[in-house]
Amino acid sequence: MYAENELLFPYHAIPSLRRLRGLQWQALVERVMVLPEVHGEALALMLMMIRLNGCIACETDSYRAMKGCAACAVQTLRRYKGSDDDLLGVYQQALQDVHQFAKQNPAQGIQFSPAREPLRAEARLTQ
Repeated sequence: MYAENELLFPYHAIPSLRRLRGLQWQALVERVMVLPEVHGEALALMLMMIRLNGCIACETDSYRAMKGCAACAVQTLRRYKGSDDDLLGVYQQALQDVHQFAKQNPAQGIQFSPAREPLRAEARLTQ
């Protein structure tokens, strides 16, 4: 009866977001979808989608939940009124929140790649 869904936005739904916005968004999703699930950038994208989708208030018997997390996220991003820069700013805030959490909770094992710099606003302007 119900779609197989998660309580919060799942890692496996990230690829479904790839072509929903502009090139900057696509580059971010492609970058994140190859990272491990416990990587800070992947967690930040999942956190951002949890906030945008309203996953915390989602009920398992709601229409959104029955459609599934990926379909809900696609609809949310299509309806998002801000620019891609605004959306990437929301991601940056989530990334800062994940960094802060990782510092305060090192036992959680959140990874960050030293070779990969997070996508920052100034870097987005040159892409």
